[in-house]
Amino acid sequence: MSNELQALLDRVASTDPATAKELRRHVDSLQSRRQFGLNFERHTPESVALTGRAISVGDKVRFLPERGEVEAESDATWIVTKLRGPRRSKVAELIDPRTKEQASRPVCDLVFVADFRDPIYPGLLSTGRVERGGDKPFHAVINAENYHALEAMLFTDRGKVDCIYIDPPYNTRSNDWKYNNDYVDPGDNYAHSKWLAFMERRLRVARELLNPADSVLLVTIDEKEYLRLGLLLEQTFQDARIQMVSVAINPSGQKRDGAFRRSDEYLFVVSFGRAEPTPLVLRPEWRGGKSTSTAKIRWDGFLRSGTGARREESALKFYPVIISETCEILRFGEPIPADAQRDDYKGVGPGEIAIWPIRKDGSEGRWQTNVTTARKLLSNGFIRTGRFNGERTAISYLKSGEQTKLLQGVFGTYEIGDSGHVVVENEAAQGNRAIPTTQWNLTAHSAADHGSSLLRKLVPGRSFPFPKSLYAVEDTLRFFVADKPDAVILDFFAGSGTTAHAVMRLNKEDGGRRRSILVTNNEVNDEEAALLKRGLRPGDLDWDSRGICERVTKPRIKAALTGFTPEGALIQEDYTFNEEYPMSEGFEENVEFFTLTYENAALVELDLAFERVSPLLWLRAGAQGRIIGGRCETFAVADSYAVLFSVDAAKPFLSEVSKAEGLRVAYIVTDDEPQYQAVLGQLPEGVQPVRLYESYLRTFEINTGKA
Repeated sequence: MSNELQALLDRVASTDPATAKELRRHVDSLQSRRQFGLNFERHTPESVALTGRAISVGDKVRFLPERGEVEAESDATWIVTKLRGPRRSKVAELIDPRTKEQASRPVCDLVFVADFRDPIYPGLLSTGRVERGGDKPFHAVINAENYHALEAMLFTDRGKVDCIYIDPPYNTRSNDWKYNNDYVDPGDNYAHSKWLAFMERRLRVARELLNPADSVLLVTIDEKEYLRLGLLLEQTFQDARIQMVSVAINPSGQKRDGAFRRSDEYLFVVSFGRAEPTPLVLRPEWRGGKSTSTAKIRWDGFLRSGTGARREESALKFYPVIISETCEILRFGEPIPADAQRDDYKGVGPGEIAIWPIRKDGSEGRWQTNVTTARKLLSNGFIRTGRFNGERTAISYLKSGEQTKLLQGVFGTYEIGDSGHVVVENEAAQGNRAIPTTQWNLTAHSAADHGSSLLRKLVPGRSFPFPKSLYAVEDTLRFFVADKPDAVILDFFAGSGTTAHAVMRLNKEDGGRRRSILVTNNEVNDEEAALLKRGLRPGDLDWDSRGICERVTKPRIKAALTGFTPEGALIQEDYTFNEEYPMSEGFEENVEFFTLTYENAALVELDLAFERVSPLLWLRAGAQGRIIGGRCETFAVADSYAVLFSVDAAKPFLSEVSKAEGLRVAYIVTDDEPQYQAVLGQLPEGVQPVRLYESYLRTFEINTGKA
């Protein structure tokens, strides 16, 4: 029984013991039927303080600490009841919703508090972009509280994400992560429970973003929480397939008092739909220096052998294969009746030859498949002939297992050759692809050598605790997006930005156009928090410039993209695994940086917040080309989306949309359903209609159960 419920029952018992007793009986009964599985206190509500957000009447706020102080005098939440005074020195009248105590404070000393139970109406403010990738889609980096960023993505990317890769904070040290703005001490009796509540909230939203037919969630974790995480994943994603991999990330091991030195972490692979790891050409170290298998693609004989191989045992599989004089399969004839003679067959034209399933002893046999399946094999290039000896030719085909391996890329790329059947890329290299075991012990995955050390080369003098090895993330992602050149990859615990860096590497290696979406906060670490002693606090420009996003994530991604450090020096290092090339080359990629904003729903509905909503429209349309910067009186057309602001301009709007190439989405601003239907009925095929702002507002009202 939770402490809160116990307190309520005690309060009832003080005035009405009989009712309290009856309530306890019902509670005990319910608890006795409590579901099996992972049970924990969900610690609602969760909230977050958002510096920089304007304060309005009705907002929940907290007091900022005095400059030079580490903590505010109170962490209580107040409600703004009134604002008075001139614009630059407003004072807020406040009330404590619990005690009804009243107070007043300068607005500049308050910070907005977002309660996760309340609906939010997000926008995005661009804080810069780097363009080096031509018409490629943009990677997006969002400075935000990640739960709210995930909610925002329900409007832009619901069901469209191919892969989520996250490395969440753990209960390892006293400054690893915050819950309700305070660091959680590992010794807290509710530390694990808070962590589970924190993770469950985010995983439930993340599930809505993944493509249910084919996607994967990848979560790395240490030994402190892997057991609980495993149960949480099973409970949250009951229809998924879950596997755990052990990854060596610290060859020398990390000291643990009174215990073995820790050298590995765990990777949970949660697969949805048809998602599964793709067999890849693996570096020798994946198999302890041994080369991978060289098994070749297997073509089986199309003539049935063994049991059930005679004509009379399967008459429907006795039919002619019509070939040309050059031994090309032209078509398959229909099966002839059981009592018919093959010599009487009349379906052969000039220059054509009928090949029948004749066994070596001269008796009539039958083919492996019926004629319908044979025709499908022919259309896909999965059946072929051998050399013609004047009377007969061997015919072979790919069984379903070989077809699957071929389509998965086990034998490399393939094409339909001049002979009409598939030809793989390299006979000598066939089969050099494999799926590794669940024990990964590779030098490339050392976090010290290829995480921390690599980060120092990109952004000298800027530290981040325990960044992932670039190559570990790259290798992990490749198993699930190697055959998805347009994949969308999300990391909502982005940290230093390794995931985006890895995606850019993958694109360079195979010419892909994958895009990453990174979410990270701008938390200032404990070392940087010493700035408080210099009279700074959250919200001050100099303070915020020291946060994770501004000091590490953005500079690291810019450095990787351009080949220059933040100070303008050329990066004098090379990438050392998979494909090796100088870091100074950078990448032919595009990236846009954003900060999540919190909009007023009434202003959105009145079309008075378009500048902040427009980046969300751009993301929903594929994050390609320019963003429409502001509203106009008629309409605007960008590279991937268009917005009709006034239905009176529908005719010229539709004309422009019909001429635009690459347009994916048309947003129509109207609260009139018949007008909306009239416009969408005339949109070109392939252009998705979205009604504004009904679709936007409805998304965020539904998310919090307010609709």
